[in-house]
Amino acid sequence: MNGTPQVSNSANSERPYHLLAIETSCDETSVAVLRNGRDILSNIISSQIETHRRFGGVVPEIASRKHVESITVILEEAVRTAGIGLDQVDAVAVTQGPGLVGALLVGVVAAKSLSMALDVPLIGTHHIAGHIYANRLIGEIVYPALALVVSGGHTEIVLLESEGVFRILGRTRDDAVGEAYDKVARALNFPYPGGPYVDKLAHEADDEIELPRAWLEPDSYDFSFSGLKSAVLAEINRARMKGESPSFASLAKGFQESVIDVVTGKAMRAAREFGVRQMLLCGGVAANRGLRERLTRLCEESGVPLLIPPLSLCTDNAAMIGAAADLKWRRGEFTSLELKAEPVFSLEDWSVGK
Repeated sequence: MNGTPQVSNSANSERPYHLLAIETSCDETSVAVLRNGRDILSNIISSQIETHRRFGGVVPEIASRKHVESITVILEEAVRTAGIGLDQVDAVAVTQGPGLVGALLVGVVAAKSLSMALDVPLIGTHHIAGHIYANRLIGEIVYPALALVVSGGHTEIVLLESEGVFRILGRTRDDAVGEAYDKVARALNFPYPGGPYVDKLAHEADDEIELPRAWLEPDSYDFSFSGLKSAVLAEINRARMKGESPSFASLAKGFQESVIDVVTGKAMRAAREFGVRQMLLCGGVAANRGLRERLTRLCEESGVPLLIPPLSLCTDNAAMIGAAADLKWRRGEFTSLELKAEPVFSLEDWSVGK
């Protein structure tokens, strides 16, 4: 956090307070208005998927340009849908990082300008904290809790010993889960983003081609998926060298089973080791049907309550940024107008009280 923490009169009063949140870390332009940090009055999202699909992935320069084109319109629509006036906004939150620097800058500049114009506090917010606290929009988080973060750019196991205090136990050493899905989907001739296609095909398969599991060191909570992606490509090449057609469905199922075994296996081991009282599934890949079903079953068997956001709150959105920013708002921990976009941003350092 930059600047000196301030104490907000609004945060300590009885009247409802409104946080306006902005998210532009990658290829969604989103603005939301939350009342009292929990009630979503609006959550407007403009997706760029169709724009980037023909390139097979997100093109940073194009993403930034699209954010510039969309941000004012999305801001206006979010406020109108929320049914409030700008004079009722008590603070402006924005994704500070991590993300694509050009994309982040669009949101940061918009948020700083709005904060200055309205003379209200600014709250720079961590993108992964947003994914984690999206769960707070659907239920109470019980501490200590464990967050399994699975998205296009991140795969992490995060321990929350208390509200707003993050400790990363493990992270990916190469590809994130979402990246691995997209790369495998491309090999299976699916368009971007490929995760939903692979998930659907895996559920349709009658059998699977067994693929390796990258467990790494016995006590490690880290992940590695680049070898798994290479194993899929090797199976495709092996079949073609024999003059056979690769069984894409069996490969999709084998790939998905490997991913789910590793991420859920490590998450459940961490839950036991640290005695957590709740499991949180977070991030865009939390929409994966196979992962949701497996983690639900394992948590039920272990007696660990599980929270999973609805699909609308799994992918990037501004409501989750508002939910995380509320942690800082209630403590009067605001950010100075010297706020900068941080493409590499420490979740642990963003913890409350830092």
